[in-house]
Amino acid sequence: MAEEGAEIGFIGLGMMGLPMARSLLARGFRVLGCDTSEAARAAVAEGAAPGAVSFARDPAGVAAEAGVIVLMLPNSRVVAQVMEGEGGLLPALRPGTLVIDMSSSEPAETRRLAALLADRGVALMDAPVSGSVAKAKTGTLAIMCGGDDAAFAKAEPVLKGMGEKIIRTGAVGSAHAMKALNNYVYAAGLLATAEALRMGEALGLDLGILTDVMNASSGRNIATETKSRQEILTGRYAGGFQLGLMRKDLDTAGGIAEDTGYPAPLLALCRERWRDAVAALGPQVDNTEIHRFIGSKTSKE
Repeated sequence: MAEEGAEIGFIGLGMMGLPMARSLLARGFRVLGCDTSEAARAAVAEGAAPGAVSFARDPAGVAAEAGVIVLMLPNSRVVAQVMEGEGGLLPALRPGTLVIDMSSSEPAETRRLAALLADRGVALMDAPVSGSVAKAKTGTLAIMCGGDDAAFAKAEPVLKGMGEKIIRTGAVGSAHAMKALNNYVYAAGLLATAEALRMGEALGLDLGILTDVMNASSGRNIATETKSRQEILTGRYAGGFQLGLMRKDLDTAGGIAEDTGYPAPLLALCRERWRDAVAALGPQVDNTEIHRFIGSKTSKE
């Protein structure tokens, strides 16, 4: 079990990784960080207690020191590079180490890496998160975790340092699969909400009242509750999740459909719409800008 005060390796100090690492610091853990960004490294260390933060030159340096290593990386390709590339984790990992992949990775790739690590006496747990940057800052993320009892027992204190709702999902790879399927349902709900608002606008309806009706009725979903008034109707478009990341999660869900042989026609349509939005608006804009895309000339062509 990773006790408070233990040193946790943390690779990937980006938009989500940075506040997650700082959340661990706030709860008494020490962090051995690794990131190519000098600004990210400085941000993690800012205000930290003396000796609470240190940095490794590469992932291998993290593996040489930390018994629990958290990965928060853009995708499975980067995870594989960190594991197997030059200066990567794999050659330096010691038996008994636990690697927690909190990235939104592909389930099949997660299972492959888990088998590779198991041959070295190293456990891999997939533990993707649900929640915004704001929740990462407050340590209140929802975290799904796939892995056996021994891995979970070791990971649990670390996960509780970053999240308030920890859900065990089953074997390794199951958490990444459930994260992708959950985000598909969210993406479909947000797309339907945005289309309903555009149709309501064309009819001259009061969109605030339309939102109230949906939230009091069977159309209620997370998009109507937390995105319609707050991000879309205000034109703020700052929900805290990039359009390109949504497309990536939908592609992961598409991979699950292909692997299982399930046709998932609605998923195919949803993926096409989000891909078009990314092509028109770019991957960096907020996911709620799907509403702006739907109202554009490009969307209607």
